[in-house]
Amino acid sequence: METFPVINFEKLNGEERKATMNRIKDACENWGFFELVNHGISHEFLDTLERLTKEHYRKCMEQRFKELVATKALERVQTEVNDMDWESTFYLRHLPESNISEIPDLTDEYRKVMKEFSLKLEKLAEELLDLLCENLGLQKGYLKKVFYGSKGPTFGTKVSNYPPCPKPDLIKGLRAHTDAGGIILLFQDDKVSGLQLLKDGQWIDVPPMRHSIVINLGDQLEVITNGKYKSVEHRVIAQTDGTRMSLASFYNPGSDAVIYPAPALVEAEEKNQVYPKFVFEDYMKLYAGLKFQAKEPRFEAMKAVQPNGNLGPIATA
Repeated sequence: METFPVINFEKLNGEERKATMNRIKDACENWGFFELVNHGISHEFLDTLERLTKEHYRKCMEQRFKELVATKALERVQTEVNDMDWESTFYLRHLPESNISEIPDLTDEYRKVMKEFSLKLEKLAEELLDLLCENLGLQKGYLKKVFYGSKGPTFGTKVSNYPPCPKPDLIKGLRAHTDAGGIILLFQDDKVSGLQLLKDGQWIDVPPMRHSIVINLGDQLEVITNGKYKSVEHRVIAQTDGTRMSLASFYNPGSDAVIYPAPALVEAEEKNQVYPKFVFEDYMKLYAGLKFQAKEPRFEAMKAVQPNGNLGPIATA
């Protein structure tokens, strides 16, 4: 079996840069996922973030989840549940405007650490987008410029905990889906597993590695690369033991960003433009109701949507 791709980010600065770039290229083309180590965010900082996230869940979220389970009688289900997930979650918006100060029950320390975390991940996301540009033969900054729209990118973190589940065969932690947006950066529990991706018809575990950041590509990068890179279906399997922590941060296009295949890639590949041109906000409206369905009909449906934005060129490569 192929080994899940792990990228040592430090090696981009030395003699192994070319080999490391090739590993990133292979991961983007054949996996849609890879795991980053030595990414520049200190282990001490990530340990603090993990401690605060788990403390917040125990103090503020755990009892609410138990009450939800009791209300829905989920512990007594006899048939597979397809309309909800076994997860406790809340969402933090960072860009274009932060909502961290509005979220109740967060300690001052947790707010401060989360703000710092978002800045570190924003920088890392933009570095990664430029590495993708380099591998794709696009001008440096092309992807960031496409994502920018008129107000800058949208960026936020979904904070999730997946508690022990008595019937993991009947309910998923998170049902299978592809991510709608751009590039996703995940800091996950290193002791409790559960994240899987679909590759060549087989579900493969994404290995929990301490202090790593898991990267995956969203639907928008599939469109911009005209299918050279693919967003990949993934899911979370509920576990009978342990609570799995997940902080998934989504660096996405701005709401009015116009998304379409990069002309340079369409020409270089000598392929037809097989993906539509649309405004990101329109795609998200469609995705909201179809998240857990196949992505291809979403792309097809966008061909019929009349974009409400300026469809002039966003960037050149």
